[in-house]
Amino acid sequence: MRHMILAAVMLAACAPRGTFTAAPVDQGLVSSEAIFVGTTRAAGETGFTRERADVASFLRYDIQIPPDREPGELNWPPRTRKPDPDKDFLTMAATRFADPAAFRGALSEAMRLRGQTDAVVYVHGFNNTMAEGVYRVAQMHHDLEVPGVAIHYAWPSRGSALGYVYDRDSALFGRSGFEDLLDEVAQSGAKEIVIVAHSMGAALTMETLRQMALRGGSTALDRVAGVVLISPDIDVDVFRALAQDIGTLPQPFFVFGSASDRVLGLSAQISGGGERLGALKDLSRIADLEVTYLDTAAFDVGAGHLNLGENPALLSLFGGIIGIDAAFRNDARARVGLLPGLVLTVRNATAVVLAPVGAIGEAVAE
Repeated sequence: MRHMILAAVMLAACAPRGTFTAAPVDQGLVSSEAIFVGTTRAAGETGFTRERADVASFLRYDIQIPPDREPGELNWPPRTRKPDPDKDFLTMAATRFADPAAFRGALSEAMRLRGQTDAVVYVHGFNNTMAEGVYRVAQMHHDLEVPGVAIHYAWPSRGSALGYVYDRDSALFGRSGFEDLLDEVAQSGAKEIVIVAHSMGAALTMETLRQMALRGGSTALDRVAGVVLISPDIDVDVFRALAQDIGTLPQPFFVFGSASDRVLGLSAQISGGGERLGALKDLSRIADLEVTYLDTAAFDVGAGHLNLGENPALLSLFGGIIGIDAAFRNDARARVGLLPGLVLTVRNATAVVLAPVGAIGEAVAE
């Protein structure tokens, strides 16, 4: 088993990494997403690094969304040709704000122009570069057609498959930076904040919510109107302990998982065998918590670690559902009937075992 884990990690370490690539200046009208960013990565000569910064930086990236792709695809320009605006995700503009006040002003203006006071804050997971986190947020925000301004918290991941322990420490380091970003978002005028966190970013999110709850008096925490954890890389017992310290979890509270998530399987081995929340097999482990658990194993893409962001069928299914305006204001249990799958309720928790529409039709026919 140890050799299998090492081989898988080494294979991942050899994969090419995404970087910011500028869009052509002479192109016509294109589809784009504005991503506001708060980061505790340290700035270097060529951009933001894996090193940790005590003082956060605030930015805005305008990311071009290519028209020639399938939903869920994040296309990086290969080194063998010039960037193609029709096929590749590209950077149209990058702005670094002088101070938090300038960031708040720009975010407030963006909400005013959209006629919204909603914000979606995304938190990346393990093994991400700055560019990979920003581009993935742009892809998901665009493909899911999520209302509200997109904001990204970029904590200092090492950006290496061999950096699991460094990333876990960095996620803990990043708690106060994430709390500060949420405070800035609230002060900018956001009335409702939805947090969408992936993988190790889910652990960072839970730790930060606990920190805010124990400290008390947080305006930002009061405005968290929903939490979505995608393939959360967090021990189930730790999740339970954090949830109990938080007290009342923000509602709705969604967890997207897959029992066949290979990345979380490796994480469990590295961590000594503790079951990960994103690969939960028994809902009774979290039965007393107000959580809706959505099993996406039938829609696995690759390692099954980012099904919601990468699978076109899931994107189509949840596009417009995982929004802020109406979707997050309705009770989760009243909405699960819209989804193709088996709904199980164990005390307070609800599990939705998703299945492709065709498979359900075949089962009914039998």
